[in-house]
Amino acid sequence: MEAYLVQLSIEHAYLIYASIIILGFLEGPFLSLFCGVLIRLGHLYVLPVYLSLMIGDLIGDALWYYLGFRYGHRFVKRYGEYFSITPERVEKVTGIFHKYKKPILFVSKISNGFGFALVTLFTAGMVKIPFGFYMFVNGLAQLIWTGLLLGTGYYFSNLYLTIDSVLGRMSIIAFAIVIVIAFLGFRKYLQNKIK
Repeated sequence: MEAYLVQLSIEHAYLIYASIIILGFLEGPFLSLFCGVLIRLGHLYVLPVYLSLMIGDLIGDALWYYLGFRYGHRFVKRYGEYFSITPERVEKVTGIFHKYKKPILFVSKISNGFGFALVTLFTAGMVKIPFGFYMFVNGLAQLIWTGLLLGTGYYFSNLYLTIDSVLGRMSIIAFAIVIVIAFLGFRKYLQNKIK
């Protein structure tokens, strides 16, 4: 399987990076971690992966902005519950936007996946934040966020590859599980704070 992936990445690099853009649009954080591992293993190159992940995620940001700008409360009433975008959350984030327009966009992007990024992106469109400003702030934050995730995937795969003992590998797996549980717990905490 590994040999097949290497051959595919050599012969059809454009297909790999196009797939990263599409998958980055759907699920950027976990894909970024995985791509960090693939970079460490030598199957992918840093710059094209970095750009592909950023493009995919920023396409998603533009879509959420458009939905908020164009459909606003109608979207919330009809589909909001499927994306954790409730009228109460929109109202709360709208109030925050009026006070902290710049920091809230940046923080929501850096903390992508912690439970309030989508409602913030959507609400930015609803309150008519200028699109150029919105994309600039999100792009800057995305640059940092993607780098952190790629670096984390790269670093932990490096640890995994350098530790040969079964006990060492088990401790890294256990550590990864603890990180995922902590991530999910923090996400739930933030979701409860916004409710």
